[in-house]
Amino acid sequence: MPGFAELAMAGAPIAGGALLGVVAGNLRGPDIRGTIKQDMDLLDRLPAEQVERRAELQRVIDLRLDDIIAGVDRNRSLREVAASYQGNWRDIVVFICGILFTIVWWNVPHSRANWLLMFIVMIIVSVAAGLYALRGIARAFASVTHRRDAQ
Repeated sequence: MPGFAELAMAGAPIAGGALLGVVAGNLRGPDIRGTIKQDMDLLDRLPAEQVERRAELQRVIDLRLDDIIAGVDRNRSLREVAASYQGNWRDIVVFICGILFTIVWWNVPHSRANWLLMFIVMIIVSVAAGLYALRGIARAFASVTHRRDAQ
């Protein structure tokens, strides 16, 4: 049984990171559109003589609609920034940090249960970061070359 416990401890950091990624991808905010529909239904059901309540509920509905509009504008600008990302110095820094951590991990006692698994994962992460850094460097080089040709 100690072998299973050591194997579980070896995979814990990787499984935790994967679980965090899955959870982060599945988080959803509140259903504002559904809430607006419910509020509009409630507004229709309120008697016409309750003028103050109808006005306050209409104000709340208007605020929620403004929030949706602001959210759409914010998401559009974020999408434009994400689409225009070409790679830069951060990719190179991540690559260097990945290499350095892999070197540090090489010097950890190899008798640890999670040593080999984490070492393999660090090599894979370093290669992926290196590809991103190489892509960014190639794009920067192509951009500089293209500017020189245009002049």
